[in-house]
Amino acid sequence: MNSKLPAHFNDKWILDKRGSKNKVDWYKPYGWEIEPERTLTGKIENTGTIFLTNKECPFHCLMCDLWKNTSDEPVPPGAIPAQIEWALERMPPVKHIKLYNSGSFFDGGAIPRKDYPKIAAHLKSFETVIVESHTKFIDERVLEFNEMLDAELQVAVGLETAHPKILPMLNKRMTLDDFRNGIDFLHRNKIQSRAFVLLSLPFLSPEESEEWAKKSIDFAFESGVECVIVIPLRTGNGSTDFLQEQGQLTLPSLKMLEDVLDYGINLTAGRVFADLWDLENFSTCNTCFDARKRRLNEINLTQSLQERIVCTCN
Repeated sequence: MNSKLPAHFNDKWILDKRGSKNKVDWYKPYGWEIEPERTLTGKIENTGTIFLTNKECPFHCLMCDLWKNTSDEPVPPGAIPAQIEWALERMPPVKHIKLYNSGSFFDGGAIPRKDYPKIAAHLKSFETVIVESHTKFIDERVLEFNEMLDAELQVAVGLETAHPKILPMLNKRMTLDDFRNGIDFLHRNKIQSRAFVLLSLPFLSPEESEEWAKKSIDFAFESGVECVIVIPLRTGNGSTDFLQEQGQLTLPSLKMLEDVLDYGINLTAGRVFADLWDLENFSTCNTCFDARKRRLNEINLTQSLQERIVCTCN
């Protein structure tokens, strides 16, 4: 390993590489959006996402940049329901909602447990409610919240990678067994799950990163998840920028994302989505980019392969 890098990426090293946080309001989410998504039933329907403002996640993962829109202190009781109400008043009607909070929904330091009833009351009109959580918080709190919902609950869990050596280096404080056990707990309680898989990993070549993204999709489905979202690794959080400067991290290419998504779709084991946010950062060709982005979006919506875009760049 490069002499400028530690043997283990701990909290202090990661925090020391950070910049400053954005200013947030405890009573407003830091964002919301509406986008179409293929549902579990096969329909393409609009899904809302509310990006909740709350206390920073206690896990300081190497690749995470979600801390930028968090507070250093827990939000007051009632703030999270107020954020949800604020967003829903501005959103067009949708049947499905994601409550993403830059950490774990079931972390009491982020979402006060006493707010569950008010949160559930705001969600009565939805068919599906999707939240995110680290495996550490997947326990009776999930069942408690699920009991309050009229909607179907889905829990998104960050697997990131099934690579046995790289996963510990991400400072996620989760083992592959932890992931398996968390998904099994949800499955036994008839709660659907989805997994986030990283495309591109530090200390691996692009070819190795692509192969391990595919293996991670396999592992996620074998563990019992219903849906996998492939997220290209990005710089911008301090740690990843430093690793890139040291030659220990290569950002994924658009072709890598295409290859991994095609692989996941071919498995027909469950839904597989490519995260298309800031996709232009992974392209080197302006001629074919728009067409390739449309193709990826079409695959996300139809869950069927589309003919590859032919260009002189590939």
